Amino acid sequence: MPTQSLLTLLIITVCLAACQSTQQDYRATADIKPLLKDELFPSYHLFHVESEEDVFYLGEEAKRFAERSAYDNALNAKNVSGFVNAILDYSDNGMVYRNNANTVANTTFNNRAANCLSLSIMTFALAQHLGLDTTFYEVDIPEYWTRRDGFSLLNGHINLRVSAPETSMAITIGTTYADVDFDPQVIRSHFPRIPVSQKNVLAMFYNNKGADAFVANSYTRAYSYFRAAAKVAPTLQQTWTNLGVLYRMQGDFEQAQRTYEHALSLDPENLTVWENLAILYRYQNRREEAAELFSKIETKRKTNPFYHFILGEQSFEDGKFEKALSHYQRAVRLDRKNHEVLFGMAKTYFELGDTNNAVRYLKSAETYAPDDYSAERYSSKLAVLARR
Repeated sequence: MPTQSLLTLLIITVCLAACQSTQQDYRATADIKPLLKDELFPSYHLFHVESEEDVFYLGEEAKRFAERSAYDNALNAKNVSGFVNAILDYSDNGMVYRNNANTVANTTFNNRAANCLSLSIMTFALAQHLGLDTTFYEVDIPEYWTRRDGFSLLNGHINLRVSAPETSMAITIGTTYADVDFDPQVIRSHFPRIPVSQKNVLAMFYNNKGADAFVANSYTRAYSYFRAAAKVAPTLQQTWTNLGVLYRMQGDFEQAQRTYEHALSLDPENLTVWENLAILYRYQNRREEAAELFSKIETKRKTNPFYHFILGEQSFEDGKFEKALSHYQRAVRLDRKNHEVLFGMAKTYFELGDTNNAVRYLKSAETYAPDDYSAERYSSKLAVLARR
């Protein structure tokens, strides 16, 4: 099993806070103060954390865009599908998808570069300006990691539904609701989803910003964001997982364990938390307990292609290309259409000197790329190989 730190990253989100039982409701109001350790980061308050108003604020240009896309002035009516189509066209025409582009709504609109969460926040703000009902949803995708600067980041996903208010006296043209999802692969797969509150989404945003700071080794800034997330949505499990990782990195193993155990009280089945706990056991020289946990986790993950993919990524980074290839092959056997796994195969074959298979898998990655940006990326690599 890998020993690298696993940081739950909400490029979107992985949380169960919207499925609260009575017990979870109690925990939501319980004192979280013992789980926060300000004295480890005494200057955390010097870092600005965007308020809820900052995150969902829209400038005049963005508001005018929303109004033009949805209003039919001749009929004094709102067009939900027209609004959603305008948003999707806006994102397709010049909007660059970036996993680590965590920006507030107005910045997302102006910069045209964002990840799925930021695009969803922007859409929510635009719809709210129009008086449309909007609901965020967490999509229950399988465990899926990406590698970034030596860390394994767990990815989640959210989308939203925009609808005309049921109590509105205004005329609505066409359909009364539409779903908005900025990941076409998720739409095609039809994963189940659950509603999440605006407060939870705000906490997800804070977690993303905290993860950015964490990867950049700005631990105090990371703490300021994770702390804000814990305050605004105490039952969002990923916050406590991220805080646990941060405490471990600071050498406070007891606080890390306490925080992981709290995270597991919110969802005992979350393998990422269990793995972080097993990593912590290693640091505490509790090797038998760590080995037992790792064994249980690996057994549960063997059928997940993304698990094998991330092991391949780690081996590739370490220069162990034969081992990387073995992991990628296992991932491909479980999912033959994932472009990132196929690219993993291609780059590994290239490092092993097998250009023919490198080209073959690059072509497959290009075929199954979810967006133009990814397809062009693979196409440019194919062009480079063709000139060799």
